[in-house]
Amino acid sequence: MKAHIVKCPQCKAEVAWTPESKWRPFCSQRCKMIDLGAWASERYRIETPDAPDAMDGPNDAPRGDS
Repeated sequence: MKAHIVKCPQCKAEVAWTPESKWRPFCSQRCKMIDLGAWASERYRIETPDAPDAMDGPNDAPRGDS
């Protein structure tokens, strides 16, 4: 059976999607760490339509028992 080929999300190199591909979907540990660093530095973000205010804490929600 032919291995499925994907592109490394970081450098676009072709990577075989097999158990032997240690860093899949990345081509190397370097590309994996670059991607992790981008998430850690908030270069990548997942936007939400109703994002809570950063100053709101879990205890700031209105209560039903007044």
